[in-house]
Amino acid sequence: MSLTWNCESPAYWDKEKARIVGGVEAGALDFEAPAEGAVLPGVWWRVEQDGYVVAYGWMDVVWGEAEILLAVDDVARSIGVGGMVLDLLEAEAAERGLSYLYNTVPKGHPDREATTRWLSSRGFYQSADEERLVRCVRGAARKAA
Repeated sequence: MSLTWNCESPAYWDKEKARIVGGVEAGALDFEAPAEGAVLPGVWWRVEQDGYVVAYGWMDVVWGEAEILLAVDDVARSIGVGGMVLDLLEAEAAERGLSYLYNTVPKGHPDREATTRWLSSRGFYQSADEERLVRCVRGAARKAA
């Protein structure tokens, strides 16, 4: 399996994002699909397997923290692609000197418990406001020093 991590700068809403990000189950994201060709906020990366897009990672910097999103195509689930995207998003956050990653799993998410468990198994913990799952960026202190 040959996977590539490609930064999209700038990123646009296109048929591949519509298929993977826009195609998630209702309630999985607090997200409204933009118009085709619209410029997207934040930084987007796509993961390709032999030229076929299988996942996206997204990051936006908010007060020195990295809000993240990852979406994996059904054909690439359960083979480690999500973990790879998470690791690469963390590396990108560390490169920018950010201290925390966070993700919010919406209350209406169809598999909220499993998604929260998956993130928790990767070091995320419930924030004080109980809305966000947070994790320290490994290596952030070294980069900031």
